Amino acid sequence: MSRQIMRATVAITLLVVAGICAAQTTSGTLERVCTGFQFVEGPVWKDGVGLLFSDVWPSTIHRWSPVDSAVSLYLKPSDSSNGLTYDRQGRLILTQMQQRRVSRQETDGSITPLVSTFRGKRFNSPNDIVVSSTGAVFFTDPDFNVPPGQAKELAFKGIYRLSPSGAIQLVDSTFDKPNGICFSPDEKLLYVNESAQHKIYVWDVVNDSTFTNKRLFYTIPQNGYADGMKADSSGNIYCTGPGGVWVVSPAGTYITLISTPEAPANCAWGDADRKTLFITARSSVYRIRPGISTGVRVGMRTPEGSCELSEGYPNPFNPSCEVRYHLPESRSVRIAVCDLFGREVSVLVDEQKPAGEYTAQFDAEGIASGIYLCRMQSGSFVESRKLLLVK
Repeated sequence: MSRQIMRATVAITLLVVAGICAAQTTSGTLERVCTGFQFVEGPVWKDGVGLLFSDVWPSTIHRWSPVDSAVSLYLKPSDSSNGLTYDRQGRLILTQMQQRRVSRQETDGSITPLVSTFRGKRFNSPNDIVVSSTGAVFFTDPDFNVPPGQAKELAFKGIYRLSPSGAIQLVDSTFDKPNGICFSPDEKLLYVNESAQHKIYVWDVVNDSTFTNKRLFYTIPQNGYADGMKADSSGNIYCTGPGGVWVVSPAGTYITLISTPEAPANCAWGDADRKTLFITARSSVYRIRPGISTGVRVGMRTPEGSCELSEGYPNPFNPSCEVRYHLPESRSVRIAVCDLFGREVSVLVDEQKPAGEYTAQFDAEGIASGIYLCRMQSGSFVESRKLLLVK
């Protein structure tokens, strides 16, 4: 093959990959809204204010205005703030890694420390944070940002609950690197990820201070990390990690990956309708309108007849990938892979199956590189997804 043909083939392949990735991520377009920072984290939205986010190493909090897209200094020094959220009175709650504490900004701008020790020992470096509807503050305390020159005092890395009265409760002490934390929309589930193992765990919340049935929710199938995460109104989990923001249904199945050009650290919902996802990623802040509705609301049945076929993963792939699909009821389903001429190269599923979430494996060993279509048919439901095999 000549160099010219090879370059053209690579260029076409990259264009195809870009097209597939655009289709795979979301119906929206990723937009960079501001850049030029050192390490951005902890985005949080408030109507009338806009987006606040931490720039960790310069120890600052910045404000991005939706009115004119201007960035202004909000707080300096922030004592290496990381996670940001608001309490029920609209006051900013922040983790301050330099001071190893969780604090609150009062309406006059002053900072009130809320908690800095557990059983007389200083926290490691409080990281991510969320406030429940009762006003309780939940936060993670990994040890990868203990201030230089300071001793680590706790023998574990905890997940904590700070009650509205100021009582501190240890929720879990078994994680190696607890990081992102969020609730399901109805606050019946608490999610925390194990950063170094790129795993997400979940608890049932019996009441605001009792947590049971801890279990593995999802493992990001790619080496890297798991960082900040949020849930949408349908209960889908958006977890920042390798390659972008991983979107997982309430059933713990992969939906899609929102690819980002820089490694993301956290995300938050914003705009008046809270449907714009703002993503902090290294030197920049991005936004996108995902428009993802494939997740099933917690405690609700999928509407009659709403089959789903998810994107293949990985995609591009070699030599195999998986596709996930959902059946709302027992029905006959056929999933086949075809080339661009409509010729079937593999039949993945062809049988009657009960309602549920399923995974089908496409093994392309012995099949030539190229673009293929994965087609699912179940009754009147027909849907296709592009797959790119690159050998």
